[in-house]
Amino acid sequence: MSKFKNLFTNRNFILLWLGQIISQWGDRLGQIALIAFVYERNPGSPLEMAKILSFTIIPVFLIGPIAGVYVDRWDRRKTMFVTDFLRSVLVLLIPLFLFTLGSNIPLYIVIFLIFCIGRFFVPAKLAIIPDLVQEKELLLTNSLVNTTGMIAAVLGFGLGGILVEWWSSQAGFYLDAMSFFISAVLIFLINPRRIIMPLPKDFAEQSSRFVKEISKSVFQEIKEGVSYLVKIKEVRFTTGILFLLWSALGSVYVVLIVFIQNTLGSVTKDLGLLIMFLGIGLFLGTIIYGRFGQKFSLEKAMFVFLFLSGLLLIVFTLALENFPDFRVASILVVLLGLVISPIMNIANTLIHSASHTEMRGKVFSSLEIVMHFAFLVFMFISSLIAEHYNSTSVIIVVGSLLCAVSLYSLFKKNAVNTPAD
Repeated sequence: MSKFKNLFTNRNFILLWLGQIISQWGDRLGQIALIAFVYERNPGSPLEMAKILSFTIIPVFLIGPIAGVYVDRWDRRKTMFVTDFLRSVLVLLIPLFLFTLGSNIPLYIVIFLIFCIGRFFVPAKLAIIPDLVQEKELLLTNSLVNTTGMIAAVLGFGLGGILVEWWSSQAGFYLDAMSFFISAVLIFLINPRRIIMPLPKDFAEQSSRFVKEISKSVFQEIKEGVSYLVKIKEVRFTTGILFLLWSALGSVYVVLIVFIQNTLGSVTKDLGLLIMFLGIGLFLGTIIYGRFGQKFSLEKAMFVFLFLSGLLLIVFTLALENFPDFRVASILVVLLGLVISPIMNIANTLIHSASHTEMRGKVFSSLEIVMHFAFLVFMFISSLIAEHYNSTSVIIVVGSLLCAVSLYSLFKKNAVNTPAD
């Protein structure tokens, strides 16, 4: 308790901690408001939902790889303040001006800009922590920041769904803008003990070196990382599993949103609460698997959890289709979270074990690109199919494919490991 007491008497840390909690909460609230906005414009359309949500994902490819490089050269406190302030202004444009427009194109542009700017916030937040606390407090600080951030995100979906359902998507965007503004003010009040990067004396020289470093340290390293994913057998195996998982997640993401809206008769309230229960399941799954997972083969466990994920997806869909009861749905999504979360934990462990130390950063960066690419592509494919076919059928097909692939892989692995007579 004394260690926590030291953290909570650290003014700079408290400002950062409160700022990131509010920012996380606002980010999720904004996503719920966005889902409600799409429903108000195009009710029941998976394709329209996929279009607008894709602009929240594309910045991962365009901005994600270089955000960390920029952040290392900027004042991190100012970076966080500016990103949250700009996000506040841009979100405010949506209810003030974009609701009355007949076209969605200006909204696409604003959403794209908001999420591009947001890609700078996370690396800046992670980079500034060592400047605000003592080295011996780093582990405790990161645990607290990550745990409370997860809680804030989960509550953002749950409470956001209720608030948007009560007050409309327009009110949701106002609250989202306010949350970013409050976060910006709190971060602005931070006073780091030391300046990380000195101002360049020769701007032209620094700029030239910066361009060269960008070319070498980002694009070249991405190329090296992708090459490593293909060359190393264990890494290639894990990449394939993650590609499968994120393809499935992308395939059901938008379709499930529309399915839940149609079956439970609520635009955001039930959806937000179900996402909150899913977050609880993910959290519990991480804890339980971390406690008992060492007893099982990692690769076999991954296939088992993939099979259970597909099976629960099918059960959830059929149960909600025939018995549209929120209580049943909430229990099933907690179970779904329990079986999905170990897959990512296993994948990270396999990557850690198979990758050389100097390649791990490149590998995880490349994996993020692979996963989001799979998610984006299959989100559009499934949303196009769902425009013409029943959403229930699409989700069941995805769940069945997950079950089939994981069972085939499990039996194949057992056959390889079983010595011939």
